[in-house]
Amino acid sequence: MAKKASPGVIFRKFIIVLVVLVVIGLGGTLLFYYLRYFGPNVTGNKEYLYIHTGENFDSVYKTIRDEGIVKDTTTFSWAAHNMKYVDRVKPGRYRLHEGMSNRKFIRMLALGEQEPVELSFHVFRTKEQFAAFAGSKLETDSLTLLHYLDSAKFVQQYGFNTDDAFVMFMPDTYQFYWNVSPEKFFKRMYAHYENFWTPERKQQAAAIGLSPAQVSILASIVDAEAVYDDEMPTIAGLYMNRLHKGIKLEADPTLIFAAHDFTIHRVLNKHKLINSPYNTYMHTGLPPGPIMMPSVNAVKSVLNYQKNNYLYMVAKDDFSNRHNFAATLAEHQKNAHKFQKALDEHNIKK
Repeated sequence: MAKKASPGVIFRKFIIVLVVLVVIGLGGTLLFYYLRYFGPNVTGNKEYLYIHTGENFDSVYKTIRDEGIVKDTTTFSWAAHNMKYVDRVKPGRYRLHEGMSNRKFIRMLALGEQEPVELSFHVFRTKEQFAAFAGSKLETDSLTLLHYLDSAKFVQQYGFNTDDAFVMFMPDTYQFYWNVSPEKFFKRMYAHYENFWTPERKQQAAAIGLSPAQVSILASIVDAEAVYDDEMPTIAGLYMNRLHKGIKLEADPTLIFAAHDFTIHRVLNKHKLINSPYNTYMHTGLPPGPIMMPSVNAVKSVLNYQKNNYLYMVAKDDFSNRHNFAATLAEHQKNAHKFQKALDEHNIKK
């Protein structure tokens, strides 16, 4: 006959079973919380999550769901509420990494730890082109940027007018947060402009009789004329000679700008009749603003222009994109005749 277990043994067994059940329960709970907080959930479907200014959690959640940014939207929503992210939505451009946990993902969003946008550019023909480029990289659209550029009251605070404000933008590589405001965007660009215009460079500009903005305006013409940087100081010297003598600049690129037709390859007499303050065949001195965004090399070439006696230039007839320079009209006419003949031979009419 089997011996009956004592009450003490039964109690001990009960305690062991209870402990095992508690451990299993705690393990299950821990696993539940681990998967919801620390388990991988972010997919590799998108490289970035863009949260626009003014968006709330419902909007962000919809984007995350519709674009398949996480595998399990239910656990994401649960974690977001428990981490109180729903009241801490910050706009920005957030870099996504496949396998990120809900906790890491939500913490990044709640703290606004966005990845900066790199804005790298050389030169642009017009402010509209530049605004379109910047607007494609930032939350701010191109029309908003143009509105600020065309606001006399806004650009006046930086010492510009609506004609010359474009010189504020200097080719370089910049980093901005995607949701940077237009005001902060312009403030940063102006700070870079001011850093370039050191006291020494301002003194250089004053020594040649130009303001920093005027240096950039002339540099834009030099840049439009020169294909090769090594010709820039020579071209700058030529135009400085004309300015000092009170002779019209007669720069073909200003006619192209005035015509707003950058497909022109051959400037004709009809272009010289365009009624525009940018027509340097019609008006003496510099135009009111730049005809393109000048490169840094062009600006430096004006500040350190070559001292020469040239007054005329024309493209070489070998189409090398280099120029023949002349000090006299007679010499220039010979050079111009050779180039016009080459254009005719290649049937370049416009």
